Amino acid sequence: MRQIFLDTETTGLYPDQGDRVIEIGCVELVNRKLTGRTLHLYVNPQRDSHEDALRVHGITTEFLSDKPLFAAVADELLEFVSDAELIIHNAPFDLGFLNKELSLLGRPPLKDFVSGVRDTLAMAKEMFPGKRNSLDALCARLEVDNSGRTLHGALLDAELLADVYINMTRGQDALLMESATQDAPGRAVEHVDLLRLALPVISANEQELAAHAVVLAELDKSSGAKTTWRQSA
Repeated sequence: MRQIFLDTETTGLYPDQGDRVIEIGCVELVNRKLTGRTLHLYVNPQRDSHEDALRVHGITTEFLSDKPLFAAVADELLEFVSDAELIIHNAPFDLGFLNKELSLLGRPPLKDFVSGVRDTLAMAKEMFPGKRNSLDALCARLEVDNSGRTLHGALLDAELLADVYINMTRGQDALLMESATQDAPGRAVEHVDLLRLALPVISANEQELAAHAVVLAELDKSSGAKTTWRQSA
């Protein structure tokens, strides 16, 4: 299973009002293991960031002035995320901006290029109802070190999100049972015919049968002799 953790920074909150993407960070996970492959892009939005947004990410207009336009990096982004499951914290926000950027280029929405999208904010609200579920709050709750996060940064936040997600889904290792041969092509897999296995049958002894009868009698008494085994008998 290939998953891409994605985060963006933007000039503001409203893509339909002209706000634009200024930074994109992606981190690749394959079979719940970080591969080391990342994508980090700065984008010239051709406009200033709102003051509130600038306080969050600290990325100035001057810094972005020589960076490529989104049109120049769109194919690189789409190639990196192609056919993977996207995992995003508050997915509607990031998808709204990226879909707007793609629409300005006459391209289809991001969902058409990936296998699916998972929103970790929705997951966190279900797992921790009534609690703060920001990325910082989840890092603290799940003991993920975010001490280097003084300002928001797309790549750093994507890396933190990967750690948070792995901790949130720690009990779901069964997801890796797709095919062990994916990690090592050509490896021989031993198939076991379970029909040929002779399983031992161990009968209860007299003491165990007597103890079982006592339990059944107590259940029968507490139910007013309405237990299923009494009715069937």
